[in-house]
Amino acid sequence: MDEDQVIADHRAAGRTFEAAEVQSFVREDGEGASVVCMHGVPSSSFLYRKVLPALAARGLRGVAFDLPGLGLASRPEEFDYSWTGLGAFAAAAIDALGLDRFHLVVHDIGGPVGFELAAGMPERIESMTVLNTLVDVASFKKPLSMRPFESPTLGPVYLKSLTRPAFRLLMRMQGIADMSAMPQAELDAYVGLLKRDDGGRAFLRIMQSFETTPEKQVLYRSTLADVPYPVQVVWGDRDSALKVDTFGEAARRAAGADTIHRLPAKHFLQEDQADAVAELIAAFVSS
Repeated sequence: MDEDQVIADHRAAGRTFEAAEVQSFVREDGEGASVVCMHGVPSSSFLYRKVLPALAARGLRGVAFDLPGLGLASRPEEFDYSWTGLGAFAAAAIDALGLDRFHLVVHDIGGPVGFELAAGMPERIESMTVLNTLVDVASFKKPLSMRPFESPTLGPVYLKSLTRPAFRLLMRMQGIADMSAMPQAELDAYVGLLKRDDGGRAFLRIMQSFETTPEKQVLYRSTLADVPYPVQVVWGDRDSALKVDTFGEAARRAAGADTIHRLPAKHFLQEDQADAVAELIAAFVSS
């Protein structure tokens, strides 16, 4: 199977929808309580293609949609690609998809985006599962491998250099612990989905719009503690970019959680630990 077929199969597994006047794409699987899975960068709902059926097998309805500028979502020029703007879109998407109450899973910058969502509708969230993300954003610095993207000058050049072989190497180094779980065509599909239509310009705008302010840090912490839903922290403990002993501990402390559920994975734990992730979510949902 080649990259084009992987993307075609991904598209066929979901459907398009519109929220906040932006066309997007959603994958859904299973029956039961809804579990909304938020992606970050440089990914999309494609990241959860293994997690959704694993949730369905455990009696849950997995839902993953694309944020504007990524995956199969549209990439409007006149859009606020900050965490605030993406969070507002996520809230509109929840309504457009007819979700009333739901369990929330966040990952990467899907953390800040999901925290924006949670701050706006805490009464609709049943639980939150935090995966390899950032909470203490005021002190956050992008990993070296991602830092050039924030430069208006270097960003386009660096993005052009992110060829499929370069991305495979990056994922081997920082993304996936067990590369046998990731066929080359699926790795290449990440790049195809990232650069689709606009060459990745919307992605660059996202990378240049991080809101790493003390005010946002206070807001995001407030969605994890003293909230009307339980919070658990799950981490790929071999993540060299968002290390468990710093970023994971920050999330645990903010949530007041007793422990971090550590999995033998790097940053994209959904790729080689999908069943383990789904099992932890299902156990938490039913507890």
